[in-house]
Amino acid sequence: MTRIFTILLCALCMLTACGTKAKTSDSSVADNGKKSIIIYFSRSGLNYVSGDTIFLEVGNTKFLAQKIVKATGCDEFEIVPAEPYADDYTECVNRAEAETASNARPAYKGDIDLAPYDTIYLGYPIWAGTCPMCVFTFIDAHDGFAGKTVLPYSTHEGSGLGRSIEDLKKACPKASLKSGVAIKGSTVKETSIDPIINQ
Repeated sequence: MTRIFTILLCALCMLTACGTKAKTSDSSVADNGKKSIIIYFSRSGLNYVSGDTIFLEVGNTKFLAQKIVKATGCDEFEIVPAEPYADDYTECVNRAEAETASNARPAYKGDIDLAPYDTIYLGYPIWAGTCPMCVFTFIDAHDGFAGKTVLPYSTHEGSGLGRSIEDLKKACPKASLKSGVAIKGSTVKETSIDPIINQ
């Protein structure tokens, strides 16, 4: 009987230890039980990089998003347009410029419930001087990220953050929007993500 009791006690201790580890292993969970997530729009394929048009297997914005996920353990959601942009770079640019000029709201695929998250890393390339319009479609669909802390970052080849922060302030009036970080696309492999995380 004593041996059986000892075995049961050991098993109970092991289960308690495993349960504690499971609760603390996810670094995306803040002290208040809320979580962080990275939401991003990115484009692979032909992109303008360092004065030339080259093929990217993974878009620069997504490359940085993956680094943030690896470093923080946060969740992720990629904003994927319902109507894909053309593989041809010039055609893609023309559509992006037309959408920006008309303040369009292109549809995106899938969705996610943001209720469990209080911190959002928001990544996007600079298109026509601001975020791709699909990003604003997502923001509009989620109450302008009201009550969330938003840490933006852009990838670019010379335009920095463009006017994206000003536009995000209009789109997210009830969010706590940080100042944003601009990262040149051609440097993403060697660039630290610390400035993005520590805004």
